Amino acid sequence: MVTRKKITGRFNSAAAGILVATAGLTLAVRQRRTEKDRLHARQLELEELAIRRESLAHQQRMHWELLTRAIDDPSLAEVIDTYDKDIPAERRRQFFYANAWYVNLYHVHRAGLVDRDELYAALREFFQSPIFREYWEAARHMRASLDETSEEARVGRMVDRLVQDLDEADTDEWWVVGTPPTD
Repeated sequence: MVTRKKITGRFNSAAAGILVATAGLTLAVRQRRTEKDRLHARQLELEELAIRRESLAHQQRMHWELLTRAIDDPSLAEVIDTYDKDIPAERRRQFFYANAWYVNLYHVHRAGLVDRDELYAALREFFQSPIFREYWEAARHMRASLDETSEEARVGRMVDRLVQDLDEADTDEWWVVGTPPTD
């Protein structure tokens, strides 16, 4: 009997060792699978981001092409012209051009090519132009229709504050006027 007990004990120890080794192997396989799944999910996220950026670039090209046609052909401009009709046609064409620049800056920012501070600095420079300021004021009704929570509306409010800061500044050093928002 004693011999049987020792053998059974050895088998139980061996079985326990195999069980522990199998559990460790199973855990390692699960961890590798989890890591592989996490990497795959990250790859899909990056692909989605690339597609989104490509779509934004395409949209920007389309916007520019359509605006160029409107600038070149006043009959086409009438299709999208929502500016006050008391504004001379030549000035409205300039507004279309100003809009193209603004939209370009906005999309460059959205694509992550410039951060908020760089966008702010570029806009501060553009708003030195009286025509650009006129455009911004003439387009106020268009911005009013934006979803308040959208990125475009937030940037619009940032620009409104910038214009106000520029108007209230008591310095000719426009490049130091205003503080970019931190939000």
